[in-house]
Amino acid sequence: MIKSESVKRKKNLQNRRNKKRKSEATEQQYQVVQIKRVSKVVKGGKKLSFRTVIIIGLGKGTVGIGIGKANDISNSIKKAVMDGKKNLITIPITKNESIPHTVHGKFGASNVIIRPSTLGSGVIAGSSIRTVLEIAGIKNVLAKQLGSGNLLNNARATLNGLKQLKTINQTANDRNLNVEALYF
Repeated sequence: MIKSESVKRKKNLQNRRNKKRKSEATEQQYQVVQIKRVSKVVKGGKKLSFRTVIIIGLGKGTVGIGIGKANDISNSIKKAVMDGKKNLITIPITKNESIPHTVHGKFGASNVIIRPSTLGSGVIAGSSIRTVLEIAGIKNVLAKQLGSGNLLNNARATLNGLKQLKTINQTANDRNLNVEALYF
């Protein structure tokens, strides 16, 4: 009797864990930004493989970029998703689903300017910048891409800009002030 009860408990615990994992997996969303065929020159000729760039996030201020490379597209997407889960960052979002202040992101030759916008204006951005902002859950923002047109570098520049975002409370804590003192 004791063994059968312990076995039932273990099965119930495993079922709970499986349900939790399934719910976490359904919340995460990702979008493929680029699939590129790349080659490596080896002794026998060229070895072809695929590089995939994806943007992954929860839509609630969490976003990341993943890169995967494999011999076929499906495996490269799986590797990119796993890489993206490791590189998630959390950003502050305001009540009107925008960002708290203007930021300037840079990666390589890519420069990105991201500005908050009024409620109802939508995401006004191009290239992979739009994808990063939408997956992050930002709905009202203006963004401009400057410099390079490389999709991966623009996405990384956007993430660098989003990492710089701070709320008023964080700024007050950094300066050892009260929030009210910032307004005067």
